[in-house]
Amino acid sequence: MAKGNRRKIKLALQGGGSHGAFTWGVLDRILADERLEVEAVVGTSAGAMNGAVLTDGLIAGGPEEARRRLDCFWEGIGAMAAMSPIQPTPIDLMFSKGNMDFSPLWRIADVMLRQFSPYELNPANQNPLHEHLEASVDFARLRSAAGPALFVCATNVLTGRLRVFERSEMSSQAVLASACVPLLHHAVEVEGQHYWDGGYCGNPPIFPLIYMGGAPDILIVQLNPINIPEVPRDIRAIVDRMNTLAFNSSLMREMRMIRFVTDLIDQGQLPKEKHLRCFIHTIDAEAELAAFNASSKMNASAGFLHHLRDLGIQRAEAFLDAHFDAIGERSSTDVVAKFL
Repeated sequence: MAKGNRRKIKLALQGGGSHGAFTWGVLDRILADERLEVEAVVGTSAGAMNGAVLTDGLIAGGPEEARRRLDCFWEGIGAMAAMSPIQPTPIDLMFSKGNMDFSPLWRIADVMLRQFSPYELNPANQNPLHEHLEASVDFARLRSAAGPALFVCATNVLTGRLRVFERSEMSSQAVLASACVPLLHHAVEVEGQHYWDGGYCGNPPIFPLIYMGGAPDILIVQLNPINIPEVPRDIRAIVDRMNTLAFNSSLMREMRMIRFVTDLIDQGQLPKEKHLRCFIHTIDAEAELAAFNASSKMNASAGFLHHLRDLGIQRAEAFLDAHFDAIGERSSTDVVAKFL
């Protein structure tokens, strides 16, 4: 299909550790659809990594090159994880496709991370993701070449404020800042400021996609479940739920504001010429991802990543089958029912 006839969408990619492989699958299916064109991407943590690899791939060679680069990036993550001593045990694989509840080394690591800071456990600040990210993305090209807009967010440790890095200022440090889990990594320094994971302030922030104008359609790829089936009772489940609530809260607040502004536009109280009326779409796998606990976000084994990728492909396929005609016309997600 000619590029001018494609429907433009903006992508909002949540973070969630290795669950970002679900987004890998979603992006693979979206990129394979010649009817769509990615106009902009905003991402946090794993979403920032997916967004950087995706955008650089689109600039370098279009959708097929972006798909290839995402494949290489995530297969590389799986290869690195194969060298880690922390692995799911046969019992884990028997009862779950991704949790590591029965891994003694995971349990030891979990206790250690709550007792000692990364400055004590990793004084040299080694992060294998840095080298892998540098090998996967040409940041000089990403900053300067024409292509989709890219926004990556991080949380300023000292001020608590959200920092949104635009494509013109993108670097591996900016992406790593967005994915800096405080219990695992030293705060990442960018331009003299120190940052932690962007999820504390925006997972992901939607406003950059609105402020830039352009296409009204925003597709949110959501990793953190809003709903869970039962009240958590053990300490790990409680902490995990606390984190998902915190990492979803900013998105839910933005959805409330988008709904408010949309109502004002529809009522004629805000002029349509000056305000972007957004169409919201979502792809998630809430029931399946809710079954995985916090240990699964540290499980980057190739088998688990492939499982999540395949799940993402399936969910994106279902979305396109059911809602493609809504793109450019209306929201396919009931914002009130899902977020409010």
